[in-house]
Amino acid sequence: MSITYKDADGIQGMRTACRLAADVLDYLTPHIKPGVTTREIDRLAAECMKQQGTTSATLGYQPAGYPAYPASLCTSVNHVVCHGIPNDKPLKKGDVVNVDVTVIKDGWFGDTSRMYLVGEVSIAAKRLCALTFEAMWHGIVRVKPGVRLGDIGYAIQKFAESNGFSVVREFCGHGIGRNFHEEPQVLHYGKPGTLEEIRPGMTFTIEPMINAGRRDVKEFGSDGWTIVTKDHSLSAQWEHTVLVTESGYEVLTLSPGAPPPPPFVNA
Repeated sequence: MSITYKDADGIQGMRTACRLAADVLDYLTPHIKPGVTTREIDRLAAECMKQQGTTSATLGYQPAGYPAYPASLCTSVNHVVCHGIPNDKPLKKGDVVNVDVTVIKDGWFGDTSRMYLVGEVSIAAKRLCALTFEAMWHGIVRVKPGVRLGDIGYAIQKFAESNGFSVVREFCGHGIGRNFHEEPQVLHYGKPGTLEEIRPGMTFTIEPMINAGRRDVKEFGSDGWTIVTKDHSLSAQWEHTVLVTESGYEVLTLSPGAPPPPPFVNA
């Protein structure tokens, strides 16, 4: 599959889908607190999507070699790196959870995720979530025509590692449009000046997974999806979908309830 460059109609379709994905997270935010189960979060998301007129891209999603994904979103708690399947275990005070939502609207896909702190969490957990958010934005601000994808990965890796964290390498951002996953792959580590050149009309996700301990991950259990840190350390992830404009970037998954960019973005 080659890179797709969106025209004006495609950009508008992506803006709508991405805003609606972010709206789902806004809707879920007040419900994510101690005692709620991730299955209930999934149910609420499905309800919200129904009201929006969107479809979940994850429900029934089945790439080659995987079982069909059984839920409307992914919920990755504590040492779960990604693709956590919602279940009946209540969230407890001190947990951190990534909620990853992808919706389809009029054939266009919108993809975003956020970290949520459940009640009072440890200083270490709070720091990991905050610095992972900043790492994502260090990648986003590099986006403009002529820059290489390796520049984005390098910016994220340098920031994360300089703060004592590690970057998961097995999973990456991706092109997105009329397909859930398109080219290019957007690595969250790398060397400046390498990989694909960024051009206007590209839409892709930047979604670093950052571990408090070592970067090694493994499959958990036999569900075919859940990925955890090998050393059981905490992991965090944030995700935005971005559009490459003629002069820079537009973040398509911002919404009223999304955390604002860090101060350095507007400096």
